[in-house]
Amino acid sequence: MGATLGVRLVQKVSSTRTFAKIAPHVIPALDRGVHRLTRGRVLLSARMLPGVILTSTGARSGLPRRTPLACMPEEGGHSWILVGSNFGRTGHPAWTHNLLARPEASVNWKGRDIAVTARLLTGEERAAAWQALLAFWPPYATYQARVTREIRLFRLTRR
Repeated sequence: MGATLGVRLVQKVSSTRTFAKIAPHVIPALDRGVHRLTRGRVLLSARMLPGVILTSTGARSGLPRRTPLACMPEEGGHSWILVGSNFGRTGHPAWTHNLLARPEASVNWKGRDIAVTARLLTGEERAAAWQALLAFWPPYATYQARVTREIRLFRLTRR
């Protein structure tokens, strides 16, 4: 009962505009630091949602970019859905631009680096993934309601 109450509380807090303003500056920095210190064994945000560290190539710079992200694992860890919600903020997050320009990337999943290829989901495939995501983490509906852009969804599959 306590865990369910805790999850509901986190979902409620993560749906607020205040969270959307503060979280993008705090959560990724904490995740990167703890992930580095624990050599990939711990990702703080993964205490509530599964998470990966995405290493993509910068669309303009060509440099590696490491981004901690919540994910929805599929097929026993062989693919993942990433959500470009940007915490319900107006613009698409930079990592989505990077994957559109250069879909070859890697994720650190449970301390293991895995080469992946990203594919933007569209049409019926996106609609089905979106419904699964809403069941998985309902605050995504609040994020989408705040913005006029369609939140980008990517499926990452092992290479």
